Amino acid sequence: MTGIVFFTTNELETLRTFYTERIGANIAVDQGDCLIFEKNDFNFAFCTRDGEPEVCGVLTFLFEDTEGVDNIYEQVSDIAESKPTDRSPDYNIYQFYAEDPEGRTLEFQTFLEE
Repeated sequence: MTGIVFFTTNELETLRTFYTERIGANIAVDQGDCLIFEKNDFNFAFCTRDGEPEVCGVLTFLFEDTEGVDNIYEQVSDIAESKPTDRSPDYNIYQFYAEDPEGRTLEFQTFLEE
């Protein structure tokens, strides 16, 4: 691993199911009250803690091509804000947004070739 982004959660088992079954992430390390996930060389983790869950920021999952983005869209279309699009021409990306069960923003994108 080269780095990990950690978030606190109140719903660790819900997130375990969501990220493994819906997003296709692997559990890299299970520390009991903390789970470290890996998806496409992106490492992120959730740890059970008292208080409000951390939901600030955007978890962005990168794919090799538009087909990869379209495939994940088919898996999570029921929670997506819209269909995949290249509506961000300034950034030359193809992407869409969704939310995880605790309300964190998820972005699924690929960089378009020029």
